[in-house]
Amino acid sequence: MTVTRGLEGIVATQSSISSIIDDTLTYVGYDIDDLAENASFEEVIYLLWHRSLPTKAQLEEFKSLLAENAELPDEVLQHFKMYPINKVHPMAALRSAVSLLSLYDEEADLMDEEANYRKAVRLQAKMPAIVTSFSRIRKGLEPVAPKKDLGFAANFLYMLTGEEPKDIAIEAFNKALVLHADHELNASTFTARVCVATLSDVYSGVTAAIGALKGPLHGGANEAVMKMLSEIETLDNVDPYIREKLENKEKIMGFGHRVYRQGDPRAKHLREMSKRLTELTGEPHWYEMSTQIEGIVTGEKNLPPNVDFYSASVYHSLGIDHDLFTPIFAVSRVSGWLAHILEQYENNRLIRPRAEYTGPGMQKYVPVENRG
Repeated sequence: MTVTRGLEGIVATQSSISSIIDDTLTYVGYDIDDLAENASFEEVIYLLWHRSLPTKAQLEEFKSLLAENAELPDEVLQHFKMYPINKVHPMAALRSAVSLLSLYDEEADLMDEEANYRKAVRLQAKMPAIVTSFSRIRKGLEPVAPKKDLGFAANFLYMLTGEEPKDIAIEAFNKALVLHADHELNASTFTARVCVATLSDVYSGVTAAIGALKGPLHGGANEAVMKMLSEIETLDNVDPYIREKLENKEKIMGFGHRVYRQGDPRAKHLREMSKRLTELTGEPHWYEMSTQIEGIVTGEKNLPPNVDFYSASVYHSLGIDHDLFTPIFAVSRVSGWLAHILEQYENNRLIRPRAEYTGPGMQKYVPVENRG
């Protein structure tokens, strides 16, 4: 056997959803730069699930479908109120809530194509309500119901704050959702596919994916970036803080990527949004600190920033709690997870790799009374 740690470079399946070729990310053949500048998140969800952009009529129908399924069962809201206040990370709450939703879905265990698609719609539609409702309930506030006349990005921000967001906030958040929607066979997507390849249900696949995304080496990186920026505090502290980290060979979160060599193509879009938003909020130091960190780390280690690095200051500028950064990642990435889950079902084969054994050789059982 040839062992490849972390499965780096291993091609595990074929997919028509997204690609990373020569440092270019595409969704169904559309360059991420094109989609980030022009597409709504609803269009991107439709693209990932149907492999084509929707017509105007199809888009309106799809938006209506999401709006009709956006509210949570009261049982889930009551469940949040049972959690120990300020002791539950939002990713744990999200993981539990998605699993809980299956108990109130009569089609949860139906495995035909139409039922799986309907479950995908329900899950995608309800993810914003899960994150925003939990965020408000833990603060002693009542959840805010979604508005059917608001788009996906605007509705999330509205449900989080109770106030309709400004256009620049909607633009920034929509762009972040588009950029995070899918990323080929990343850790959480692979986890989802492994799970449903056993012919487990959609809810199990998404719950498993959330568990994988929770880790700081995957979705948790953006929260770690904001923690680092908060610790640094000022521009004067950037150089000594980062150089000490580098000297101690500590990982600087938000830099480098397993599949990119010349840099993450998504980062530049959030870099620009960070600049605009921090100026608007009167806190340009977050952006300035970030660019200074980028200059040192890229210059010293030749590691360019990835999508997580500038998403941190974007979300902070939108007034979003830092521990909600990774759940927001999930609100977007569930569109990709669901696309891959549906694709896995279409041409399924159990995913069962092997391991090279490195333990002791053949041994003989010794009764317990004879063991030294």
